[in-house]
Amino acid sequence: MQRRDLWTLARRGLTRRPVRTLLTTLGIVVAVASMVIFLSLGEGIRKVFNDELGGIGPDVQVTLNGLNQGIAPQPNLPQSTVADIQKLSGQLGIEQVTPVIMAIRGSLDPSQSAVLYGLPPEQGINAVFSTVKLGQGRLLQAGDSGVAVVGAKASVNLKLKLGSTLRLNRRSAVKVVGVLDKSGGLNDSFIFLPLATMQAAEGAQNRISMVVLKLNDARRARPVATALTQALKLEAQTQADFLSFADRALKISDAVRFGISLISLIVGGLAVANTVMMGVFERTREFGTLRAIGARPSFVRELVLTESLLLSLIGGVGGILLGLVGIWGVNVYTQGLAGFDAAALTPRLVLLALFISLLLGLIAGLLPARSAGRLSINEALGRV
Repeated sequence: MQRRDLWTLARRGLTRRPVRTLLTTLGIVVAVASMVIFLSLGEGIRKVFNDELGGIGPDVQVTLNGLNQGIAPQPNLPQSTVADIQKLSGQLGIEQVTPVIMAIRGSLDPSQSAVLYGLPPEQGINAVFSTVKLGQGRLLQAGDSGVAVVGAKASVNLKLKLGSTLRLNRRSAVKVVGVLDKSGGLNDSFIFLPLATMQAAEGAQNRISMVVLKLNDARRARPVATALTQALKLEAQTQADFLSFADRALKISDAVRFGISLISLIVGGLAVANTVMMGVFERTREFGTLRAIGARPSFVRELVLTESLLLSLIGGVGGILLGLVGIWGVNVYTQGLAGFDAAALTPRLVLLALFISLLLGLIAGLLPARSAGRLSINEALGRV
């Protein structure tokens, strides 16, 4: 028996029961597609963070409890911290000190959610987000109070335009004086307000969420952060710290999503094992004939494993293609909701999907292949 005979017999074995083979393949396709879609969310968010961080000006941010509070820390940092940092600006090479207060406006409807971002109007939005561009109206200016500049996506979702009134709560409302141009980033869902206006709305007078710093030399971010942490007994993080934190969080999230996908993958693997085992049972006489004309037991085992791997490979490729459709649907939704793609199919995700599907086929085919290889010629030919 030659190698090309192996592939020919494997193909014929799978097409002998086309409906059963199709249903088994569909099970693998759905299992792999679900894994691809789940894990693509982590890849997409990771890409958004990497791209967005380059558009954020501060090199160091100072908070009370560091990144343990997440990306939107509570306003629990005394505003006097700003003056304490400014005293150290000369010796640490700090070019700009910007106090910030953040709040998340949540809603049962995700499209009605937004991030409220308060900062000194005299410093402006570009003190933190250096790449934002004005679409309509004006940006924040010195002396502003009771006004807001909204991101492009927040403007659409919340139906805000120039002159609109935005209620922050029952007591506070602001007037929209500017709408930013669409950037395709996270700040499209931000609403920017003067620091004092946000503090009044949040009941956080003389308190802020963080202080963001721009350095004369960004390469000194790590020693500056260390010096501030020691001097002020607060937490200072660099952009690299934030990326590392985000990556750890996404890895945990990836593990959870993979665990959920593993259930459907196991079901798909059992379907492959059942299909291949049924094929072995139905083709016992065929295997006996192959042995009788000179095929070795190893050839029979390879034949069964090849069928299992071929079935899984087809299912894996189909799962990736179906996953692409699912990723497209996710991105259509998130583009409409927040203006960015939340899912991405990366080369490593494609390789992982193919590896998992082939591993699934290999494991599922081991027992049937072992059973087929151990059949004696007399027993196989004598079976009705």
